[in-house]
Amino acid sequence: MKYRIAIIIIGAIFFIPFVGNAHLFDWDEINFAELSREMLVLKDYLNVHINFQPFWEKPPLFIWFQAIAMNIFGVNEFAARLPNAICGLFTLVFIFNIGKRLFNTQFGIIWTLSYFGSILPFLYFKSGIIDPWFNFFIFGGIYYFVLAYWKKDKFSSINLSKNQWFYFLISGLFIGAGILTKGPVAFLIACLTFFVYWCFQRFRMYVNIANFLFFTVAALLITGVWFGVEVWKNGFWFVEEFVVYQIRLFSTPDAGHGGFPGYHFVVLLVGCFPASIFAIRSFFKLQQSKNQHENDFVLWMKILFWVVLILFTIVKSKIVHYSSMAYFPLTFLAAHVIYKIIRKEIQFNKWLKFGLLLIGGVFILATFIAPILGQHTEWLKPLTAKDPFATANLDADVNWTGIEVIPSLFLLGILITFLIFLKKQPLKSFQILLFGNAIFCMLVLGFFVNKIEAYAQNAAISFYESKVTEDCVIYTYGYKSYAHLFYAKKRSSQREIHVENILLERGAVNSLARITDIGGFGNLPKTQQIYIVSKIHKADDLRSIQWLEEIGNKNGFVFFKRID
Repeated sequence: MKYRIAIIIIGAIFFIPFVGNAHLFDWDEINFAELSREMLVLKDYLNVHINFQPFWEKPPLFIWFQAIAMNIFGVNEFAARLPNAICGLFTLVFIFNIGKRLFNTQFGIIWTLSYFGSILPFLYFKSGIIDPWFNFFIFGGIYYFVLAYWKKDKFSSINLSKNQWFYFLISGLFIGAGILTKGPVAFLIACLTFFVYWCFQRFRMYVNIANFLFFTVAALLITGVWFGVEVWKNGFWFVEEFVVYQIRLFSTPDAGHGGFPGYHFVVLLVGCFPASIFAIRSFFKLQQSKNQHENDFVLWMKILFWVVLILFTIVKSKIVHYSSMAYFPLTFLAAHVIYKIIRKEIQFNKWLKFGLLLIGGVFILATFIAPILGQHTEWLKPLTAKDPFATANLDADVNWTGIEVIPSLFLLGILITFLIFLKKQPLKSFQILLFGNAIFCMLVLGFFVNKIEAYAQNAAISFYESKVTEDCVIYTYGYKSYAHLFYAKKRSSQREIHVENILLERGAVNSLARITDIGGFGNLPKTQQIYIVSKIHKADDLRSIQWLEEIGNKNGFVFFKRID
């Protein structure tokens, strides 16, 4: 119990404070926060809306979490990100319990530190996106499915006190919650993992049809809480739109998010530092354990890792967090290698040292150079000469003092300390490496996030915030954004023209032709002002419109308003 309490306290200290210190980032963070805000405004907790129109891309479970937080703490960044901070506490305790159950307390601690001390897994608990909870539910579902199989096959090396049907039930409920969080891909990832394991079993029916149907029905019980009620109230149109969107997401680079085939390999290698370096070693020959369940769980984790990585390599849309489900098996495999290094079953060889210093060096160099470049943005402008918006972003008034190199120097010190202690005190050295890297993540957030946000979007968000008390409608032209909805706190009473706005943003109509048609805004009273925000490279389109007046520009954003 003392370890669990310590994990909760440390996790709370790292994940909760200052989580609302930076604006939410467009698109995903602001998109989900706006869904939650509109849920509160409309007092409609069954249906999800964006721009006060039905939104069929995501189910509502995570939106409910955010809406609860906003109802308690207000509509702000802290409330939007708090659910994931809480998810961080659940996740760390959960994997500690699994590690302790399957191996021992030391392994549970190492796995917890591997997750906690890797860069992207840590940072996602400080975000307002859906994926941390989504991944938690999928992994929980797969874990309990494995326990059910072990119970059914009478694995003698582990004591399972419940019967197999209990574990299948819990597995299904977890997967159902995953479906209710982000969609049927939760069921797809789980079933692909089960299928690949079946192939490794040489097509032996390690679970029977009744087991799988029971698991599936349990998953449907959870999803039926919402999908069933939605169909009963509104028919199948929403479900049809939801399915069409999921197919489009898999078959096309949705919203321009394309990428090269090895995109997610690079994301996991660099983003999951330092765990990724040790996880690579797990795919080479390792000594087998005497315990059947330990060897089997390693196989399950390797299968899950490759299922996620290959699946989202095939998917046309390439977004960083799509492969985040791989954080669970990746950090487990890293912990397994670290555990064996500590027990002197394998060596910390030159390749592990090289990988650690190479990827660590990238972060050291990046966080050392960034403050220097921040003080000399003119050095970057030749590189952005073909992108007027990026060039204008660099004109943001950001105060770089030079002390921002502290994270760089800290990480360098951590790596040196790790290598010094490794031979004589391997356990302590890994604790220093992993816990120290979590501190490095906190330092990076403290020194860099607000400065990055100042370049990327702060000028626009400041404009939107200045219009909160004004009865106005704000449009974006030439780019897609949700920031104007959330930060200007758009009113539900303005919904009558939002269908057209969605068409504009999605490029389904000729946007310039629609904007120049003043009749499109004819149903708005003259007292209700219209503002249009454009990026600098699209602003000339709007300057040619007689009834628009340019009222300012800042850091690549140009602001217009309607004139009589």
